[in-house]
Amino acid sequence: MKYGLIGSALAMFAFVLMLDGDVLGGDKPKYTIKQVMKEAHKSGLLKKVNAGTAEKADREKLAELYKALMENEPPKGDKEEWKKTTAALHKLAQAAIADPEAGKKVKVSCGDCHKSFK
Repeated sequence: MKYGLIGSALAMFAFVLMLDGDVLGGDKPKYTIKQVMKEAHKSGLLKKVNAGTAEKADREKLAELYKALMENEPPKGDKEEWKKTTAALHKLAQAAIADPEAGKKVKVSCGDCHKSFK
């Protein structure tokens, strides 16, 4: 009987892990770095936000993408510098949600970031 209870408890724990793989590892970012680069930069979203012509939904999307970027780990380089750099981008993108003019302050130097972190 004791082994049956232990087996049942282990089976239940395995079931919970199967349903929610983040029990032990924490949450994964919603987007990978590659997805952020594609959706924020290559798509022209950042250019629209910089121009002040982006709709509120687009500005919210950029903030969401930069939040995911901040939550990712850099492929190389100093992790603390990565967090500082991406947090600054996220903060500026968040400010642009309420004020489209603030979107003009979101500046990205692709070469500098790639040199430091890619």
